[in-house]
Amino acid sequence: MKKISLVVLLLVGSFGAKAQSYVGFLTDNYSGVNSVIANPANITDSRFKTDINIVGVSAFGGNDYYGVNLMDALKDDYDFDLDAKKSPSTDNNAAINIDVMGPAFMFNLTETSSLAIFTRARSMVNVDEVNGETIDDLDNDDTNDFFVNEGDFNTFGHAWAELGITYARVLMNKDEHFLKGGLTAKFLQGGGTANAYGRNVTVDYTESSETIVTTGSITYGRGEDYDNDDYDYDLPEAIGFGADLGFVYEWRPDYRDYQTEGADGSAYNHKDQNKYKLKIGLSITDIGKINYKDAVSETFDVTNTVTEDDIDNEDDLNDILNNLYTLTNRSVGYKVNLPTALHLNADYSLNKNFYVNLNTDFSLVSKGKENASRIANAVSLTPRFESKWFSFYVPVSMVQYNGFQAGAGFRAGPLYIGSGSVITALVGDNTKGADVYAGLKVPVYQGKPKDRDNDGVIDKLDGCPKEAGPIENNGCPWLDSDVDGVMDNEDACPDVAGPKENKGCPWGDEDEDGVLDNIDICPKVAGPVENSGCPWKDSDNDGVFDKDDECVDVAGTVANKGCPEVVVPTVEVQATLNAYAKTILFNSGKSSIKTESNKVLAEIVNILGEYPDAKFSIEGHTDSSGGDTLNQRLSDARANAVKAYLVKNGVDEFRLSAIGFGETRPIATNATSAGRADNRRVEINLVK
Repeated sequence: MKKISLVVLLLVGSFGAKAQSYVGFLTDNYSGVNSVIANPANITDSRFKTDINIVGVSAFGGNDYYGVNLMDALKDDYDFDLDAKKSPSTDNNAAINIDVMGPAFMFNLTETSSLAIFTRARSMVNVDEVNGETIDDLDNDDTNDFFVNEGDFNTFGHAWAELGITYARVLMNKDEHFLKGGLTAKFLQGGGTANAYGRNVTVDYTESSETIVTTGSITYGRGEDYDNDDYDYDLPEAIGFGADLGFVYEWRPDYRDYQTEGADGSAYNHKDQNKYKLKIGLSITDIGKINYKDAVSETFDVTNTVTEDDIDNEDDLNDILNNLYTLTNRSVGYKVNLPTALHLNADYSLNKNFYVNLNTDFSLVSKGKENASRIANAVSLTPRFESKWFSFYVPVSMVQYNGFQAGAGFRAGPLYIGSGSVITALVGDNTKGADVYAGLKVPVYQGKPKDRDNDGVIDKLDGCPKEAGPIENNGCPWLDSDVDGVMDNEDACPDVAGPKENKGCPWGDEDEDGVLDNIDICPKVAGPVENSGCPWKDSDNDGVFDKDDECVDVAGTVANKGCPEVVVPTVEVQATLNAYAKTILFNSGKSSIKTESNKVLAEIVNILGEYPDAKFSIEGHTDSSGGDTLNQRLSDARANAVKAYLVKNGVDEFRLSAIGFGETRPIATNATSAGRADNRRVEINLVK
C-alpha cells in the first residue's frame, strides 16, 4: 500500500511553495547592486560609489492547501496530517523559490552611467492544478480504497545559474523630471530540470482485489541520467541567454534643493541624497530560455489495470511507467523558459527618512505552461525608515496561493536580513507561506560634498578650495592688483591705479578735446566727441569726409557723395550699340569675326570712347541648333572675341566684361530660320 500511495502522489505531483526574493529589502534605495535583479535601471544615479555583494540567500515557500501555526509546528508532538489546516480544492497550487545572490559589484562609469556584474544561483519548483480533494481522500482512515480524479496537473522543477552584466544610464534630467534606464544581459547555465504533466488522469484502487485502474496520459521529462542510481552529477549540456529591461522615472519638485550652482553657472547635484517625491519603476525580468540538449521527455498512456504486486516488483517510477504503461512519444532535448515577469513599483517620500512603497509582481508566464518556471503574482505595500547606515521595513503583501502576509526586515551597514512573512508566520494559525533572507555586502556610499575652507562654496565648484573667498568669485578671495583701494571685481582699470569715482581708472584728456583719455580713441590728436576724440578724415581731398564719402579713394563731387560724375549713354545710344552688335558676323560654328564686321566694330569703339567712365557687358547668344554645352561654349567664345577686338582697338579692358548665355535667352522662336538668325547675336549693355 505504501508504494501505491507513492505512485499516486507522483502521478498527481507534490507540494512546494513560492514567492519573490528579498521582500522589502529591494525597495530600499540602499539595496545597491542587489536591486539590479528587480530593475536594472536602479544602479545608476544611486547612493553608492560602489557596492559589493558577498553573498545573499533568499528562500520562499507557500501553497494554498496546507495551513499551519508555525509555533505549534515546531513542537515534537505536532502531527502534520492531523493538526494542519487543509484547504482542498480541485485546483490547488504551490511552488518553491531559492535565490542565491553570489559575488556581485557595481560602480559608476561616468556622472550619468553605471555598470554592474553579478552572479546568481536559482531554483524553482512549480505545482499547478493539483486536485487537493483527492489528496485529502488519501488520508481517509475509514477505508483503504480510494478514487483519484486528478484531471490535469502540472509539476515543474528547475535549477540554474546566471552571470549577468548590467549597463544603466540617465536618459533625461530636466528640472523636476528625471528618467533612467537599464539593460541586463545574462549568460545562463542550466543545473537540472524535471517535470511531470498529467492529462485526464484518474486512479481507482480497490484493496480487496489489490488492483489499480488508471486512465489518462502522463508526460515525464528530466535531465540525462536523472533516474540512474549511480548518477554522478555533472553540469548538463544546457546553456542559454537572458535579459532584464527596466526604467525608473522620478518626480523631483524640489530639485533645486539638491543642486549647488557655481558663479560660472556650473551645477553640482548632491549624489548622497534622494531627490524625488515620487519614483515609479517599470521592468521586465527573466526574458530568455535554457536549452537542455540531452534532456528526455516521454509521454505515457497510463490507461491500464495493474495489481499491487505489479507495482511492488518495479524498482522506481521510471520502471513503473515503462513496464506497466504504454510509451506513446519520446523526444530528446527541450528548452526551459525563465520565469518572465513584469514589475511595477511606486515609491513615495514622506520626508527625508520615511517612505511608502507599492510593488506589484505579475507573471508573464501563463499558468500551466509546460517547461517554464513561474513566479507568484503579488502586491506588496512596504512602509520603511531609510538612512545611509540603517533601514527598517515592514512589508505587507497579498501573494497568489498564500494570501495575506506581513513581515519585517532591516539593513545595518553590510548586513541585511528579513522576511516578507515573519509576522503572519509567528502569529497566524493558518500560515500557507513563509520566507526568509539574509546577506552580507561591502557598501561604499556617496559622501557629502566637502568645503575645506568653509567659505560656503563646495570644493567641487571652488576655484580656490584651500582659501576662503566669496561665491561670486568661485570661492577665491578678491584681489586689488593696482593697490588703489578698489578691489579688482569693481576696478575698471585693475592694473592701473585710479580713483573710486572713476571705477579705479585714472582721469585724463591729453589732447584737450573734451574726450577723456579712457574713452578717446585718438588721445593725442583732438577730435570731436562724435568720432570718439579722433578728427574726421578726407582721404581723397575732395571736400567730403570719409564718413560720408562713398568713394573714399577717388575724388568726386559733394552732390555725388564724394564719387565722380559718370556720363552714361542714353537709351537711344544704347539701342544703337545693340543694333550694331547684332550685325557682327562670325565664321560658321566658330568665334572668329568676319572681316566685313570691322566697320561696325569701329563704330562701336567710337561710341564707347564717348563714355570713358561707363562699364559695359558683352553678351553672346546662340540659337537652339547643336548641343547645350557646345552652344554655351560658342556664345562665351564669341563674346570674348568681341571684347578682345574692342580692347585691341583702344577700349579700357577694365570697363568691359564678357559672358555667354548659349541658347538660354532667345528673343525669337527657334522654329524658323528667321527666328534662329535673330537669336544668333551679340549684345553690348551698360553695367549700371
